[in-house]
Amino acid sequence: MDTITAIATRTSIRNFSGEEVSDPVIEKLLHAAMAAPSAMNAQPWEFVVVEDRDVLKKIAEHPALYASMTEKASVGILVCEDTEKSYKNFGAQDCAAATQNLLLAAHSLELGAVWTGIDDEQAKLFCDWFSLPAQIVPHIFVPIGIAAEDPVPKKKFDPEKLHYESF
Repeated sequence: MDTITAIATRTSIRNFSGEEVSDPVIEKLLHAAMAAPSAMNAQPWEFVVVEDRDVLKKIAEHPALYASMTEKASVGILVCEDTEKSYKNFGAQDCAAATQNLLLAAHSLELGAVWTGIDDEQAKLFCDWFSLPAQIVPHIFVPIGIAAEDPVPKKKFDPEKLHYESF
């Protein structure tokens, strides 16, 4: 699948079959994530790969996380920022770029995935559950698996949001 097609047809998948995704495929996804641009090439991202069914279920069942789809995901990837490696305050943006690469790679490999953001309350849970050091800040959790749904991508282009030269 070419890049423009991948971008135009990627959609969030929240229903997974429960089938496993192989470790070599997960590694491909992580290679894609780490190929993202970052401010001053700082590459401040760290990834926690979660395959343990009990942990995925715990994430799915926690009411504060809005991640019930995680229970049938094959894997969850926690995208974190190492604040000691970030250039200025660009770490969250760098992690967002890595996450977009991860989502596009999953789609190109015919996998389903969904971006779940992490607020301050949710971050505390992930920090505790995964024993994250103080300088590691979780930003995004991405459940990934074999899609058990085939939603039609929404048209998101809106020319009214375009502004040339000034607002």
